Amino acid sequence: MKIAIASDHGGYQLKEEIKKYLEGRNIEVVDLGTNSEESVDYPIYGKACGEAVMSGKADRGIVCCGTGIGISIAANKVKGIRCALCTDVHMAEMSRKHNDSNVLSLGGRTTPVDKALEIVGAWLDTEFEGGRHQRRVDMLNA
Repeated sequence: MKIAIASDHGGYQLKEEIKKYLEGRNIEVVDLGTNSEESVDYPIYGKACGEAVMSGKADRGIVCCGTGIGISIAANKVKGIRCALCTDVHMAEMSRKHNDSNVLSLGGRTTPVDKALEIVGAWLDTEFEGGRHQRRVDMLNA
């Protein structure tokens, strides 16, 4: 599996921790920036991650900003992206099971690192259930 990861300055530290976690699971990481805590505009990075997933450069993506809200909105502007802002493991599991989310969003200033890594693990390990949920995902993609 290959994961694209991107953040703005508010999510930079969390992005770096997630990268280490993913690499520890032998998951290839495509780091799309940013590369410091210097102020940048989150829409650039949310879009870049969404485009990396839709182009096939990555299988899924993870985005981080201060709250995860702005960058998730930016990622979701890319056609075909289903970015879910998750604040706990249950949300991460359901975003995969029922919504086939292909990008996960987290808040670098709102989610402690240990909790964020649990969320990432659950999101990576949960499969889409398909079935009755496929019709709804198709509607999202239309």
